Amino acid sequence: MFSKCQLIKIPQFSGPKGSVYTILIDDEEITAFKNFVMMNNSFKSEIKDIVGRLKTMGFKTGMREDFFKLYEGNPGDGVCALFDKEDSNLRLYCVRYGSQIVILGGGGHKPKSIRTFQEDENLEKQNFILRDLSKLITEKMQDKEIWFSEDGLDFEGDLTIENYNYE
Repeated sequence: MFSKCQLIKIPQFSGPKGSVYTILIDDEEITAFKNFVMMNNSFKSEIKDIVGRLKTMGFKTGMREDFFKLYEGNPGDGVCALFDKEDSNLRLYCVRYGSQIVILGGGGHKPKSIRTFQEDENLEKQNFILRDLSKLITEKMQDKEIWFSEDGLDFEGDLTIENYNYE
């Protein structure tokens, strides 16, 4: 899905309760979250709600479970989806690390005709990118190349993740 991915902290969403990161994949010019916003600009009120929720998480509440639809990936990988509301058109995939860190990936709008991400090629691709990323971050943490900051609010170390299995 990618050969190289960089974790980028989003300062305007990150505060004393949690940090929000996004990813920059390979040689792309814009981050996954910015691309998500641009590709879904026809859903302005939903984007505004998602941005508001991200700010709330970073500055007031942390990454509480009730903001996410959990278990959108493999068991234990933390891949989940952030919704603005239950009947939302948008689905933003992320990886949640406890109540203090979330990595925003990509996503999209789910046409009314689909029930699962596997029915939409783009949603499936975005989901699998985060599954791969989560696995690679876990490996880097086990190798002590990435770790949590002392206060648990940030990643530290080498925040460039290489996918050597990419074909």
